[in-house]
Amino acid sequence: MTTKFSHVKGSEAEFVGGGLRDFFLYKDLGVKDATDGRVLAHVTKANLPPENSGGTGWHIHVAEFQIVYMLKGWAKFMYEDKIHLVEAGDCVQQRPGIVHYLYDYSPDMEYLEVIMPADYGTEPAEGPCEIPEPTPWPETIVRGYN
Repeated sequence: MTTKFSHVKGSEAEFVGGGLRDFFLYKDLGVKDATDGRVLAHVTKANLPPENSGGTGWHIHVAEFQIVYMLKGWAKFMYEDKIHLVEAGDCVQQRPGIVHYLYDYSPDMEYLEVIMPADYGTEPAEGPCEIPEPTPWPETIVRGYN
């Protein structure tokens, strides 16, 4: 098992689509390659308003380890049947198999996510409760995303 040195400069890594959710953009931090697929680290950023995306839907991740560290803005998650407002500076360690739903987020939301293994799975799950309505983004912001 080899781990390589990696230094990804923020100015060189770009946010791109094509990740797990089309309403988010992702910035790869080079950890997957450096760890031969043992760990994934990326920054996730809001791309489309939550009222247009429908959120993530109830799901679980098939992973050994996962943290979310909010860098900017905020997001509202349902973990099982409880609402969690995750704000800039907050860190959430999601235990393996916890059913959750990210249903609301601010236009400036950005979070660091670290997951093991890098090629983790995501499976739809039965939700334990109804999901609250997301907070609509101001029209001036929504126009900027179209």
